[in-house]
Amino acid sequence: MNRPLNRILPRVTGPASVWTWIKWSLLAALVIAVAIIARLVQTEIETSRLQAHYLSELTRDVGYTVDAGESDHIRFPANGPYDQRLGYSMIPAFQQRLLEHGFVVSKQARDSDRMLSLADRGLFLPYDEKDQAGLMLFDSTGAPLFATVFPQRVYADFDTIPRVVVDSLLFIEDRYLLDANQPNRNPALDWGRFSRALADQALHVVNHHQARPGGSTLATQIEKFRHSPDGRTATPPEKLRQIASASVLAYMGGPQTMPARRMIVVRYLNSVPLAARPHVGEITGIGDGLATWYGRDFNDVNRILSAPTTGDNVDEQGETFRQVLSLIIAQRAPSYFLNRGYPALQRLTDSYLRLLSNGGVISPALRDAALAAHIERAAPPAAAHVQSFVSRKAVTSARASLLAALGITDLYQLDQMDLQATSTLDNGVQQAVAERLAQASTREGAQAAGLYGFEMLAPKDDPSHLTYSFTLYERRNGANLLRVQTDSVNQPFDVNRGGRINLGSTAKLRTLITYLQIVSDLHARYGNLSNAELARVKPDPIDGLSRWALDYLSHTRDRSLQAMLDAAVERKYSASPDVFYTGGGAQVFSNFDKSDNGRIMTLHAAFEHSVNLVFVRLMRDIVHYETIQAAGPSSSWLDDPEQRKHYLQQFVDGESKVYVKRYYTRYAGKAPDDALALMLQDVRKSPPKIATVLRSVAPNESLAWFDAQMRAQLKGTPAATLSDDDLAALYAKYAIDRFNLNDRGYIASVHPLALWTLNYLRAHPSASLDDVQRDSRDARFYTYSWLYKTRYHATQDRRIRRMVELRAYAAITKAWRALGYPFAEVTPSYAAAIGASGDQPDALAKLIGLIANGGQKAPTETITRLDFAQGTPYETRFVRAAAQP
Repeated sequence: MNRPLNRILPRVTGPASVWTWIKWSLLAALVIAVAIIARLVQTEIETSRLQAHYLSELTRDVGYTVDAGESDHIRFPANGPYDQRLGYSMIPAFQQRLLEHGFVVSKQARDSDRMLSLADRGLFLPYDEKDQAGLMLFDSTGAPLFATVFPQRVYADFDTIPRVVVDSLLFIEDRYLLDANQPNRNPALDWGRFSRALADQALHVVNHHQARPGGSTLATQIEKFRHSPDGRTATPPEKLRQIASASVLAYMGGPQTMPARRMIVVRYLNSVPLAARPHVGEITGIGDGLATWYGRDFNDVNRILSAPTTGDNVDEQGETFRQVLSLIIAQRAPSYFLNRGYPALQRLTDSYLRLLSNGGVISPALRDAALAAHIERAAPPAAAHVQSFVSRKAVTSARASLLAALGITDLYQLDQMDLQATSTLDNGVQQAVAERLAQASTREGAQAAGLYGFEMLAPKDDPSHLTYSFTLYERRNGANLLRVQTDSVNQPFDVNRGGRINLGSTAKLRTLITYLQIVSDLHARYGNLSNAELARVKPDPIDGLSRWALDYLSHTRDRSLQAMLDAAVERKYSASPDVFYTGGGAQVFSNFDKSDNGRIMTLHAAFEHSVNLVFVRLMRDIVHYETIQAAGPSSSWLDDPEQRKHYLQQFVDGESKVYVKRYYTRYAGKAPDDALALMLQDVRKSPPKIATVLRSVAPNESLAWFDAQMRAQLKGTPAATLSDDDLAALYAKYAIDRFNLNDRGYIASVHPLALWTLNYLRAHPSASLDDVQRDSRDARFYTYSWLYKTRYHATQDRRIRRMVELRAYAAITKAWRALGYPFAEVTPSYAAAIGASGDQPDALAKLIGLIANGGQKAPTETITRLDFAQGTPYETRFVRAAAQP
């Protein structure tokens, strides 16, 4: 039977159903997209394929060249430990200083645009960094003078590292670094550790007790050790900079990174910081760490750990492996773990030995041997012994020249720089001269050198007690080149440039030159005047040089400068000893040869025979002349009340500060009663004197304290029996307000400023010298109130002359400095003319060169070339600029 078909009518859908379909479609698309992205991310994490492609392309144009002249395409690093130690970060400052001191940039690196772009984005420059560097010095012939290298012991390449050291390092720090299944792996990122580190950082925000282990890989740790400020990761952006820099560096050789990853292991072991020790300094790398902390030979350690483990060597291997492992662990906090935290380091080493065994990295036998080993740190190394300082004088001189050229003061800092420098010294000649000086220290050598004879060594004299020095400059191409500088002192002290030596004949030469310069000035001033005009010139009564010049020009027919200079050295002076008021007091000088006493000698003869008293009197005339030039006629500062007062105040201020400084140095930093006892040591045990000191220094102390101090000081003296009433009377009589400061000083026989200073320090124990000088002004001037009294007019005159003469010595200092005098000030005394102001043999050599060159100055050169950072994008070479004719 046929039944009618039921027709299925199409379902009518409204607008709401369409939107539902669209939403589900979008959701499905989103899920698919997320799945695709997740898969891509997973693939990228596993293979680093995209990073390899992008970063290897990015680094294709990264590089640099080294071309002539100064570069405008160069970037220098900031303040990472590696960049500071090797001197890279300081090259811009060195460059500015060297350019100001006669050097030019002859060659410098030109970084590629891509490298500049990376640097400008904040990344560390990618290049093949040096694991070892240090100062190298060469002499003028190119022969090596000196070389250092830091660190001293490193792995040359990956294959020289024992396998157990590599496996242990990776197990602890970076397990998948050398995974052969990931040829394109980015060694800067371990996504698992990095994710955990991010999570821990987030938890730390809400829970400050949450630990925050780092997510660093070996690659980023190297960037941190070497280039981050202070070798630390202070901020999240700094961590990102380390990751980005390490990533770029890893792909410098192309997308496949296994060679770079193997090099990371080498570089890490060579650069890990391991604290510091006395006489060694900063310790970098496992090799130096083993030598310094455990006293181990690096080659011996590698031989032991590279050998197969047997029953015969397992104990030795266990001890050695434990030492290496402890240093790998110690890098987390080296200053702590390798010093006061050493027991904690050993416990941590035990834990890692068990973990390494459980992980299959080391055998149970090696584990047990290492656990059983007891390792102790080696004693701090002693200071290096130097066989002969004399043989090292060239090195000492060259390094000192480098310090001066670079404007630094630390030899330790200098020796670690990546720097090659060439000195002007000729080491062959230097050593030959040093040998001759050594021979002259023997009787036979001194005899052969002709040092025995009249006014030289007597037969009984021992030449080994003499000190010889020798300096040789060569003038070449308009400059003075230091060729030899040595002495016979077997100490690091440099006689030629390191001291302030009394060189009497040198001082006489400087004095004579200054005198002739004054004569030249007088000739220029008066040489063209007529006799009538000369007669109208009235020199100051104390100005003997101007008076002689006027007299000479009035009576000579030859007014040429040469004739006047010739006449000047024929002027006569007495060579007799006498008392001279100079240098703040009365002084008596003597001649080397007593037979010169009483003679009248020309300057020419006195210079030839080095007669002291003639030059003392010549210096007196020079000082008088310069005094008039600086301060005007003597009547203006001796007869004018205001000028007298001005100079007296200057004198009082200056001299009183000297006393206050002396007492501050003696008493500052001591306990109050200890300082008081120190003062009382020099006070006569008289009740008034002791009482005055006690009441002046400690005026607010009680009568009981005063009684105890008095009885302690008077013990064993006739005054020890004083009654309590007697002491109370002394306490009241010598109170601080009963006598003024000067009277109290007189009663106690103690300088008033000593009493004031000790009283001030009891009230202000932490006061600085500047504080004391400032607050003592009234007391200082009051102490000298006697000087202003009319009856001390002659005493005032001496003080005024002293202050005015200081201006004269300032002019003399300026003249001497122009002749190469090596010190900032000349000693303000006539004795400066006979050597009391000190000098240096090196300065004498320069002075002789100046005279030999007709008074024309020539630059002195000790360093001719400096090569910084060779083989790096910071490479810079400096050479001496050609001397101007």
